[in-house]
Amino acid sequence: MRTSSISDVLIVVPEVHGDERGRFVETYRRQWLPLGREMVQANRSEKQAGALVGLHYHLHQADYWYVLRGRARVVLHDLRVGSATDGTTETIELSGDEDRGLFIPPGVAHGFAALTDLLLWYLVDGYYNPADELGLAWDDPDVAADWGVDRPVLSARDQANPRRRDIEPALRPRAGLRA
Repeated sequence: MRTSSISDVLIVVPEVHGDERGRFVETYRRQWLPLGREMVQANRSEKQAGALVGLHYHLHQADYWYVLRGRARVVLHDLRVGSATDGTTETIELSGDEDRGLFIPPGVAHGFAALTDLLLWYLVDGYYNPADELGLAWDDPDVAADWGVDRPVLSARDQANPRRRDIEPALRPRAGLRA
């Protein structure tokens, strides 16, 4: 396990076992994530090269991401008021060829650009709650993200997300708070 430059974000590097038949990887184990709660839902996201998702954030939900196929450039931005790393942006590459998981705590905005066709498997520790589906502008100059794609394809939702400075104070996450 490795830490990132954003507090509470973890990069998991699991053991890979293989032989002439193929390989086996244990992709998730609850004990790896000391800040995580029990994961209650698994999701699958398939995107075409050039797709950009985000930036999304949650006040209460944590995510655990694992790329099964393809390459993604992940952008993280700490929005948590009171966090030692508030305002920090980090870029991490995840690939189906390199076994790594990524734990994203509540309050850290997250998104990814599909550098190739992509299959992302992820777990969340809360069921879908539209009131906890929040966003930050993917192209906010205060975030200064390098997505690695020239002409990203975005959803209408992601095109409409506010800049960091325009997020209502009540919708800014606070460090250390979980519900």
